[in-house]
Amino acid sequence: MNDIALPTYSMDERDRRWDLARTFMDREGLDALLVFGEHEDAGPAAFAYDTWFTNGRAGTTVIFARDGEPVSLFPMEMFATDHLESAQRGDITWIPAKNMRAHRDSHVIAETLDQLGLAMATIGVLGLDPVPPWNPEGLMPYGQWNNVLQRCPGAQFKPVGMAWSRFVMPLGDEEIAAVRHAAEIGDAMVRAMVDTAAVGVSESQVYAAGMAAGYARGTLPAAMHFWTGPDPLARGLPPWGYRPQAPRVLQDGDVVSAEVFCNFGGRHTQHQVTITLGEPHDDLQRAAAVARAAYDAGLQALRPGRTFGDVVDAIRKPLDAADGWEFGPSIHTLNPLIAASGFPATGRRRLSGAEAYPVELDHPTMSGDLVLKPGMTFALEPNYVFGRHLAYLGGTVIVGDDPIELNPYTAQILRAATPSPT
Repeated sequence: MNDIALPTYSMDERDRRWDLARTFMDREGLDALLVFGEHEDAGPAAFAYDTWFTNGRAGTTVIFARDGEPVSLFPMEMFATDHLESAQRGDITWIPAKNMRAHRDSHVIAETLDQLGLAMATIGVLGLDPVPPWNPEGLMPYGQWNNVLQRCPGAQFKPVGMAWSRFVMPLGDEEIAAVRHAAEIGDAMVRAMVDTAAVGVSESQVYAAGMAAGYARGTLPAAMHFWTGPDPLARGLPPWGYRPQAPRVLQDGDVVSAEVFCNFGGRHTQHQVTITLGEPHDDLQRAAAVARAAYDAGLQALRPGRTFGDVVDAIRKPLDAADGWEFGPSIHTLNPLIAASGFPATGRRRLSGAEAYPVELDHPTMSGDLVLKPGMTFALEPNYVFGRHLAYLGGTVIVGDDPIELNPYTAQILRAATPSPT
């Protein structure tokens, strides 16, 4: 593993991104951008546009005047010492010390805007728009933003999150190399889970094996969604991760149903995992066949010039033709997550006990008008249920004249290497 040449981000990549930002500001009539970055431990689908500008640690606020360079506001002093240590080691850092401030409170934001001559400027803001799936009304803290508005009465602030997200979705060559590397690490994580899963093994050992494979390959993957059982029909962190209880011990006939989130250099991949211990149930195999047909349809549709809605329509045809139900979105954008396919809520209503919960409405497709361009990345993750048996398949795809399928390994049911103790 250590002999593999790792992709990196050069100063050319920095200049490419900063030039893109200036082009965007020109297009939108902006004098500057104000970028709020989510905390570095936010998990999958984090809002981390600050790192796009800084190639640094997530959780900063960036102010970028169109005729200047980005200024990074740190939340605490350790960000500065970490940056200093990296610089002294010769790491590629994009923001020089002269362009850093402490802290990122509202008064520092206001002072920095004033110092940069932006007190009366038109400023595009990243952080006020809806951020799916976790922040449907934006993620800028109310108190902080309210104080910024009071301290900067002469500035005009304009939410530009959605326009910006679409603008930067086509990745550059160095970013695509990072995505490919992340996808390789994600596959290695899944293979480690397949190799560990066995009757009598704790599900936490399977989880640990996958995460350890990511750590060993030099990245910090987000906590995976992970459930096990004879017919697990859920999606999220394992319950022993948030309440005091023991992990399950795997049994013959169990299924490991997981979603692996890998990232490298701030570029994310996703990997849908269905591992069986023993012979798959007939309903699971039927569900997997439908999901695979939807996967193949989506793969063929992910081509430049088509819209995201076109791709969703292609995926829906085999799903709608079957007599089971779709558990969740079958495709969504990555880098960033701004569009997701809709799915009906009727399936969940069939579950025993579902009547006790609030009625869930059908989910519409988000950003169906998004036009596909080369270099865009998608999580192609079709899923289907017969009875209580959920098949979740797929991985990451890059849009190109011929779509680039990065994870065919997880676009199928996987079998545990050792279904019973030896």
